[in-house]
Amino acid sequence: MLKYFHRQVQLWGEETQTLLQTKKIAIVGSGGLGSSLAYALGASGIGEIHMIDFDEVSHHNIHRQIAFKIGDEGKNKAVVNAEIIEQRSPYVKAIAHECDFQTWANKNIEVNLIIDATDNLPTRGDINTYAKKNNLPWVYGSVEAFHGQVCFIEQSSFNDAFKIIQKTPAGIAAPIVMHIASLQANLALRFLAGLSVKKDILYYLFFNDEGELVTQKFGLPKE
Repeated sequence: MLKYFHRQVQLWGEETQTLLQTKKIAIVGSGGLGSSLAYALGASGIGEIHMIDFDEVSHHNIHRQIAFKIGDEGKNKAVVNAEIIEQRSPYVKAIAHECDFQTWANKNIEVNLIIDATDNLPTRGDINTYAKKNNLPWVYGSVEAFHGQVCFIEQSSFNDAFKIIQKTPAGIAAPIVMHIASLQANLALRFLAGLSVKKDILYYLFFNDEGELVTQKFGLPKE
């Protein structure tokens, strides 16, 4: 195992790499963000990854949801991602849940961290409620057009900081999806490895009209 993770072991040592084998996470959503998260975290040595999604692959998903290829149409997204994780790393157990988040929540599966890879505010509100009830941290992420947001939520409340509405997302290209998922994955991996993580800070990233990447950060109110 340590030979497989050689470059990570160089980064943080054998003890931390072995620690990751004891960790369990849930990725809620297996589409754009979820696909990139599956690639980024699926080969990192986390012991158990739960992929959650009721949706099936559509033709228009494939250009920006990197786990899928032509021919995957009609397959469940969580199942495809779980298969890819285990194909890439024999040291990670990936479990697909072909259901919505609330159905998964009712299974009472213990995890160390939840990562949001959904595309709607109401489900994020449900994740926040579940996380508070079970004293769990979670990593929020969202993308739209050339904009993205990321936050490691522990003491703050998503439901208090954001207005929960139904909203149809704007158009989007693959790179911003992968970028935001990468930031989420880095926050998750640092936390699981026992490294310092700045919590309850919302990072807002966007390209302005001149093509400059701008990053802003805001403190979220804590409960």
